[in-house]
Amino acid sequence: MDIDTIRSGQIRHAPGANLEDSDLSKLDLKGIHLAGASLVGANLSHSSLYQARLEGANLLGAQIAGADLRANLWGTNLMQCDLTGCDLRGANLRGANLMGARLEGVSLSGAFLSGSNLMGVNLRGVDLRGADLRGANLSGANLKGANLTGTEMQGARLDDANLEEADLREAGLAGASLVGANLLCADLVGADFSGAVMTRACLVGTLLDDDSRSSSQVAP
Repeated sequence: MDIDTIRSGQIRHAPGANLEDSDLSKLDLKGIHLAGASLVGANLSHSSLYQARLEGANLLGAQIAGADLRANLWGTNLMQCDLTGCDLRGANLRGANLMGARLEGVSLSGAFLSGSNLMGVNLRGVDLRGADLRGANLSGANLKGANLTGTEMQGARLDDANLEEADLREAGLAGASLVGANLLCADLVGADFSGAVMTRACLVGTLLDDDSRSSSQVAP
């Protein structure tokens, strides 16, 4: 694949292309079709990938900091990517692998993350309002101070996750696993955690009200 033709905007349809280690930074790549492409180690920093098709693409270790990534990333490999400051609002990240990715300062409000792998990632203070995290793996993730208002997390794995001071108002946590999770001073007002497993979870200072459905399994 000739990188210059992509940089010039002449090619907008290149599914399965080999673009490993390519410099595609600061480009207008809106709507480009790169499904199944190999972008291992590529530089997409500060590019616009709004509505781009990247489903099933391999972006292992790619540099994507500051990019508009409101795209189709279904099943995409984003392991070890630098996504610092990316706009991922409403992005389709269903089944995506984000292990080891840098996510500081990203916006994930309204994003679709069901079944995604976020194990051990740092989401401290990240905006996840209204996101779909059903069945996602967030074991060991750092969600301290994250905004999870109205987030759907049914069946998600949050074992040993740090949710200290997180805003979980009206969040759906039914059937989620929060074994050993740190919920110190978290706000769970109006949250639904019926059937959630909260063995060894820290609930010191957690805010609850009468509307919080609390038929969870809490054990020492």
